[in-house]
Amino acid sequence: MGKIVLENVTKSFGDTQVIPPLNLTIEDGEFAVFVGPSGCGKSTLLRLIAGLEDCTSGDVLINGDVVTQVSPSKRGLAMVFQTYALYPHMTVRKNIAFPMRMSGMSEAEQEKKIQAAAESLNLTDYLDRKPGQLSGGQRQRVAIGRAIVRDPKAFLFDEPLSNLDAALRVGMRLEISEMHARMGTTMIYVTHDQVEAMTMADKIVVLQAGVIEQVGSPLDLYHKPQNEFVAGFIGSPKMNLIKTDEAAKHNAATIGIRPEHLTVSTTDGAWKGTVGVAEHLGSDTFIHVHDTGLADMITVRISGDIAVKHGDRIFLTPEADQIHKFDANGLRI
Repeated sequence: MGKIVLENVTKSFGDTQVIPPLNLTIEDGEFAVFVGPSGCGKSTLLRLIAGLEDCTSGDVLINGDVVTQVSPSKRGLAMVFQTYALYPHMTVRKNIAFPMRMSGMSEAEQEKKIQAAAESLNLTDYLDRKPGQLSGGQRQRVAIGRAIVRDPKAFLFDEPLSNLDAALRVGMRLEISEMHARMGTTMIYVTHDQVEAMTMADKIVVLQAGVIEQVGSPLDLYHKPQNEFVAGFIGSPKMNLIKTDEAAKHNAATIGIRPEHLTVSTTDGAWKGTVGVAEHLGSDTFIHVHDTGLADMITVRISGDIAVKHGDRIFLTPEADQIHKFDANGLRI
């Protein structure tokens, strides 16, 4: 069981309040991702749940029990950090076993858990190596293995993939998602990378300046962003936001259209512009269009390839049923 509830939680550093009153429920077994720009409070919020930071006010509940004053070691949570924090002089086996040895578990039970964790994380062949003999991805798997053997109520991940290269990030992202599917344990994952959020989460919590902007499934946030901030943050490439007279035609202060919901023509269309950079990625092409009179730049995403080059004049047409409308306060209409 790993239901986590935050009730009117706040956090201040001196006179500066970084987390205004905040309420959030993460259900047992959910994979929740905290996402937002640097400095939005997502790591602070995770540390409040873990007990590594004290709440200024409010309460943290785990499975219905108030743990606000409970020490981190007694909350039954396992945290995996951006840095691996492995003991360099210990083998993988001893690193994974460390929390079990500290709790006084028998060696036979330790070995059973080590083998199970190593098998699930593809570390069986590396148990007798030391961290210096492993790749970055392998080291992060060891850190996860050390967390698994504690049988925690929930796993807390604080940007665990930030130190890995792009290929390793994709591989580890899949491994963590598969681990969640197998174990069914509650997981809270902090990242600034909205692609990680979209591909891993059951529930995304979008934060800005310590405030929850929206909570929902990845597709909820993609299809129905509740404000301009979420609209511009979720999706890759990000949504195009237009504040000119074109928005007024739709009875809105701002309209948004995702790059994949624009069609391109060389002969006619709703909006005319000039091709800047065209990024040919094989399966997709991203075209950055200038001189539309709508925004500094409009980004278009099309399937496959298209024969356009820098300086070409092209026409764009938005899909009418995919236009998002926002009022003068930036809220969804």
